[in-house]
This record gives sequence, structure tokens and C-alpha cells, in this order.
Amino acid sequence: MRILILAIVFILSSCKQKGIDTDNSVSIADSLKIYLDFANQDALGRTKQIESADRAFRLVQMFPNDSNNRVNVFKVANRYYNINDLKNYKVVSREALSRAQDGKDTASIAKAYLYLGDFYRDISSRDSAYAFYSKAEKIYFINRAYPELTKIKLRKATVLWNQNDYFGSEAFALEALRYMRGTENQQDKYEALMLLGIISNAQEDYSKALDYLGKALEIAEQTNLGNLTPIATTLNNVGNVYQNIGDNSLALQNFNKAIKTPNLKNENPALYAILLDNVAYSKFKLNFPENDIVDLFKHSLRIKDSLGLVAGIIFSKTRIGEFYHFKGDLPNAIKYTSQALQIAKESKNSINELAPLKQLSEYDSQNSKIFSQQYIKINDSVQHAERKIKDKFARIQFETEEISLKNNRLETKNRNLVLFFVGTVMIGLLLFVIRTQRAKNRELLLKQAQQKANEDIYNLMLSQQNKIEEGRIREKKRIAQELHDGVLSRLFGARLNLDSLNKSDGDEARDKRINYLTELKNIEQDIREISHDLNREKFVLINNFVAILTNLLEEQGNNFETEVETEISEDIPWDKIGNTLKINIYRIVQEALQNVNKYAKASKVKVKLVSDGTNLRLEVTDNGQGFSVDKKAKGIGLSNMVSRTQECDGQLEIKSKKGKGTTISILFPTESKSNNEQTAIAGEPVIA
Repeated sequence: MRILILAIVFILSSCKQKGIDTDNSVSIADSLKIYLDFANQDALGRTKQIESADRAFRLVQMFPNDSNNRVNVFKVANRYYNINDLKNYKVVSREALSRAQDGKDTASIAKAYLYLGDFYRDISSRDSAYAFYSKAEKIYFINRAYPELTKIKLRKATVLWNQNDYFGSEAFALEALRYMRGTENQQDKYEALMLLGIISNAQEDYSKALDYLGKALEIAEQTNLGNLTPIATTLNNVGNVYQNIGDNSLALQNFNKAIKTPNLKNENPALYAILLDNVAYSKFKLNFPENDIVDLFKHSLRIKDSLGLVAGIIFSKTRIGEFYHFKGDLPNAIKYTSQALQIAKESKNSINELAPLKQLSEYDSQNSKIFSQQYIKINDSVQHAERKIKDKFARIQFETEEISLKNNRLETKNRNLVLFFVGTVMIGLLLFVIRTQRAKNRELLLKQAQQKANEDIYNLMLSQQNKIEEGRIREKKRIAQELHDGVLSRLFGARLNLDSLNKSDGDEARDKRINYLTELKNIEQDIREISHDLNREKFVLINNFVAILTNLLEEQGNNFETEVETEISEDIPWDKIGNTLKINIYRIVQEALQNVNKYAKASKVKVKLVSDGTNLRLEVTDNGQGFSVDKKAKGIGLSNMVSRTQECDGQLEIKSKKGKGTTISILFPTESKSNNEQTAIAGEPVIA
């Protein structure tokens, strides 16, 4: 039913022009798919298949040259190959190569070379086949396409086998096996083992041949390779080995087992004919009845003749001639061998003439010398041609190996470049880490130095505080003595005297009261003076930091030729300001004065500290030469100022121009948590 439907569709498609449906109901792509399907249908007949392939080829030429189009071109080539239209197969393969080269598609270029290699292999132009296979091999090797490279190795091994170069063929087959290690490519493994078995048989290494063929048979029996033909083929080759050993009984067992493969005659009639011939020959060697042997030989010959298997026909007729010669039937022996020689000459393949000529030189005594001379001449010619083609193969292989060597050198060079690059990066990274670590160490040392400086300032403040505390204690002791020895005694006396006057009146008592009241006023004045002394003590205590800062500014004025003007607001609540802020103010002023001394060349500098209740503003202004803020903003001194400002949640602003002096202005919040608890919180400086 499927075949009938396809035939109807094919008839309808004949109404189309250039593969496009007349009513536009089917797109070009759909038409291409239909024609490719028709070209695969054996039931339509070879003529219709070729016509479908032709139309498919015309359609693919209408599409732009992209990867999908190149895939379809290869599909068309496959259709021609499957229907044995090698002429068109070559044309389409050339088209595929041209499109692949235009598209710079290396994978498709290699595939086209492989297809052309198959073409020349099938027309027995082995040198051309080998050359195209080698071109494909180069690309597959560079692209590391190992599955495809395996197939190329097997094809080259087959070409060399057909050229009787057994050693070269064996080398390629073994190389193909090495590429297949660890893979599940059973089909290629089977083909490689089969070829190695055939090569070993030809080299008369029969034990190795049986070993390879045994492994191939195991794969064929345990793996689904598409059908049962591989099993029959392997059994046939095993039988050939036993024939060469001389064990025709075992040979016949393998041939009979192979020929019983279900549906072999229909699926592979060529193999079936070969098996018939081999069964006949083994029976001939085992002295089976003559009629049975002749029938088998002639049955095989008829199948080969129907298939046009020229080499097989020559082989069968030569064997039949050998059989009749063994039976003493010389006329038939000469007849069949002469027929084999005639067909061999018509095939224009000198190799096919060798076996018939050798037999005729033995069978035909009258013309033995002529046949012997012809045999020697052709054999020498064949050997000379084989040597030439082997040399050509060697040159092609040398070029392939040169490409491989260059590729290996390039890989080595690239690997060395990568190693050099990685090494350079690692060294650079190591140097970066070392540099970063050194920078961190310097930063740590700087922080430690700053910490020590802060501790020194703090210790100085503590020392000053201790001195003040000692003075305060002495003053308290003095005041206590004054209160005890002076004020309290006088108060006690005045109280007693006033108490004694409570019961007295008169002018004298009144005068005494007046005197005692005057004494109380004096005592009150003394107490007020003592209170003032206590207030002065608190003022001195509060102005401890101011004294230290003033001392720093006085040192600047004494040690350098710079006039220092100081303005410190009296309403700054120093008792509410933490030590962190005080220390950082001191260090910032110190750093600013150092910059004035080193760089500014100023004759006058003013330090100003004012408060608005919630913020404390520090300004250091000089009339020096100034600087470019952008260029100097990353100096260590300025960086320290920024760091200390950030630690106190302050905002730093630097204004400077060359020849215009410099003003450093910092605003500190007095209520900041960091300033009360000595916790550093970052803040962005403003540099103008």
C-alpha cells in the first residue's frame, strides 16, 4: 500500500516544474523532502529513483549556501551512491566540496573529500581515493574528530589491502582500533577486526587471523549491526582461513553455517554466490561427488553473472578449470580457464589475468611457453605499478604526517605560550600579593605609629591631668585648713558671742551685734574667695587640652620663623568632648603645621577652633605658596588628615591655589557616637 501511495504521489509530482507545486500548496523544502524520499524507494525502479535524485539536486541548488543546504547536498549525493549512479555521485560530491569551501566549513570539506575518496575507490582508482582520504584525514586530525578519523583510517587500510600492501593496511587498521579504545563504536571495531583477520590470512599468519576473526564474529553475534550479513561474512572468512590451512572439513562447516543465514540470498546475493563457490571448492578438496560440486560452481557462476561481478566470474571459472584439471578433463579445464582469461582481458585489469595465465601455462602444454611469458610480463608490470603506487601512497602519507607533525609543533608552541602566559600571570599575581602585603604592612606600621602617637598624647594629657590633680589636692587641703582654722573658728566665736547677747539690751549690746555682723560679712567674703578659687580649679581642669594644644602652637612659633595666630573659642564644651576627637584634632593641627614648615614657606599661620553648640570647626590657614589640590590630594599627610576626619565623622575641606595660600577646614560633630565612644565611622572628605 505504501509503495502504491508513493507511486501515485510520484505521478502527481511529474506535473511540477523544477520541483515546485503548480498550485503552490507544497513549498520547495517539502518538495525536496518528497524527492529525497522517492530516491530511496527501490520499489519505484532505478530510473524513477535517478529522476527523483535529479530533481532533488536541482532544488538544493536553488537554496542559499548555508549549513542546512550543505546537509541536503550530501543527502542527494547519498541517494546517487545508493542507486549506484557514481557519475552523478561524483558531480554532487564536487558541488558539496565547492559549497563547503565557499562557506569555509572545514567539517563539510572533509566530508566531501571522503565522498570523493569513496567514488575513486569504487572505480578502482586507488591512488586518487587514497589522496582524497588523506586530505580528509588532515582536517579530521586538526579538528580532533576522532570518530570520523577512525573511518578514514579504515578506508585507507582497505585501499592498501586492495593494493596488496598488507603491512601498510595492517598499520592503518591497528591505528583505527587505537582510536576506538573506550568507545562503543561496534560497527567500526567489527570492520577493523575483520580486515586485520583477512590481512593476517594473506600473510599466512593463520592463528592471528583466526583470533581477529573470532573477535569480529563475537561482535557480530552479540551486537545488532543491522542484519545477519556480518555473521555470514565473518564465517566465510573463517572458512577461507581453514581452506588455506588445508582443513577443508572445518572450512566446509563454516561455509555451510554461513550459507544457512536466513534470507541471505535476497539480502546479499553476492555473498551468497561466494559461499556457494567456497562450499563447492571445499567439497572438491574433500572428494565429494562430482555432480554436486559442478552444480554448486555453476549456480554460483550464474548469480555472479547476473550481478555483473567480473572479478567473481573470473575467480569461479578459474576454480572450475582447476576442478576439471584435477578430474583429468583437460579440454574443460582449458575451456573454463581460457574463458576466465578472456574476461580478465576484457576487464582491462591486469591483475585478473595472472591466475588464469598461470593455470593455462600448466594445462596447455602446446602454448605453455607463451602463457608463461605473458604471466611473467604482466606480473612484472603489476609489481612495477604496485611499487609506483606504493611510492605515491608513501608520499601522500608523508605529507599527511608532515601536517600532523606541524600541527603537533603548533600545539606544543601554543601549549608553551599558554604555560608562559599562565606563568607570567602567576608571577604578576605573586608580585601583586607581595606588594599588597607590603602595603598592608606599611599601613599597619603607620597605624601602630599613630596609635603610639595617640597614646603619647593621651599620656601627656594624663600627666597634665595628674599634675592638675596634685595641685587640686594641695588646694583642697589649703582650703580645708583655711576653713577649719580660720572661717570655722571665727564663725564659732561669732555664734557664741551673738548667743550671749540674746539676753542683753542696750547700746553696748547693739554695738557688739553690729561688730559681730560685720565679722560675719568678712567671713562671707572669705568663703566667696574660697569658692572663686574652686571655680578657677575647675577652669584649669577643663582647659587641660587647650593648654596642650597651646603648647604645640607655641613650639611652632618658637622653633620656626612663622607667626602663629591662635583663636580658640571659650564656649567649647571640652568636658563633653571625648579623647578620640581631642587626639585627632591635635594630630591634624600637628600635621598641618608640619606641612606649613615643609612645603608652604608661609610667614603666617592661623589656627582657629570655634563651636556652634553641636559642631566644632577647626581651621588652619596659611599665606604660603599653595598647591594643586588634585595632584597632592593623595599625599600621606593629607591621607592621614582624611582618615582622622573620617574616624570622627567629620567633613574635611581643603582650599588651595598656587601663590594664594591654603585653608584646611574641618567640621566635627561634638555629639557623634564615635567622638564620645572612640568608634571610627567613615565619612567622605570634601576637597575643593
